[in-house]
Amino acid sequence: MNRTFDLLDVEILECLGEYGPRNISQIARKLGVPIETAWKRVKRLISRFSITFHANVYHTNIGLRKAFVFADAVPGYEDVLFKCLKANDFWLYVGRCYGRFEGCYGIYAIPKEYASEFEQFVSQLEAAEIARNVQLVWSTCSYSANLTENWFDLESKSWVFHWDKWMEEIPNEETSLPYTLVESKDFPLKADYVDVRVLAKLEVDSSVSFRELAKIVNMTPEAVAYHFKSHILKRGLLEKSQVFFLPFDKSESDFFVFIFKFDDSDRMARFASSLLDKPFLHSLGKVYGENSLIAHVYLPRSEFRKFVRCLSELIKKGFLREYEYLIEDFDMRSAQTISYEYFRDGTWVYDHEKHMEKLQDIVRSAKLGKR
Repeated sequence: MNRTFDLLDVEILECLGEYGPRNISQIARKLGVPIETAWKRVKRLISRFSITFHANVYHTNIGLRKAFVFADAVPGYEDVLFKCLKANDFWLYVGRCYGRFEGCYGIYAIPKEYASEFEQFVSQLEAAEIARNVQLVWSTCSYSANLTENWFDLESKSWVFHWDKWMEEIPNEETSLPYTLVESKDFPLKADYVDVRVLAKLEVDSSVSFRELAKIVNMTPEAVAYHFKSHILKRGLLEKSQVFFLPFDKSESDFFVFIFKFDDSDRMARFASSLLDKPFLHSLGKVYGENSLIAHVYLPRSEFRKFVRCLSELIKKGFLREYEYLIEDFDMRSAQTISYEYFRDGTWVYDHEKHMEKLQDIVRSAKLGKR
């Protein structure tokens, strides 16, 4: 880590995650520094460390169900599988992966009424003979982890990994989960078109001004501010603002997706709580109907084996039942916002036939090209 990165930087990053990039004056008051100092630090962090700000939508309250799809690619069809996963309009993220699944994985936010149609779409990946071992997992929304000063060493001005201490903490952690990790009985649609359109823009950049948002939705900045405060915040459409920042050297680190499985909810909750303030956690979700968690983890390769050894010890002690993981390929990935263009007249428009035809067209074209 660059030596110019110090504790105040970490504290500012932590406050940015808590209060958002719109509230620099509040951050300055919290930290007891002049607002000019806070602004300068934020600008330096953005330019020097490529920090970006993204709003994380609470999909549950806009009528959408979160889903993960993991699939092995039939050899030679890796790129085809990648394209097919994007044939459904409601994809959020698609990437190549290695390890447990030698292929691709995708993240989706599906209108609640069309869960069975989406399951048909996913099953077609295997039927089309471009994928094997396809696994669909319905998940809660994700808890977005922001950096804290926990595990930050003042002397070395870098994060250190207290694996032994972490192992000792886990059995004593809280059993209450953040609301984003609690299974919802319903998926109420609390948003209108303006809310959905604003949320999509905030997903790209949560620091964007009301003036800029007003141009997008053809409203006054005052009207947008009203929607933001009285709709988006009051109705719980936004989980939080996430500060995207890679605390470890990108050339020596990897992103992983872990699935952790437990025998009971108590152990699962304690394990989840132990992760929430750790610098290696990016996001965390809970699998519906199971005592299982899905975690996005970013780790230096030198620390990865130590993390896995800790998991092995937890299994020996009977705390963790099992786990599996995949490694993300950051050179082949795509992301998009919620599909606001398919929100019309107060409802989501899900065209199942179009999705299936598009998938079949991609497969047909690929197989003709191989002849």
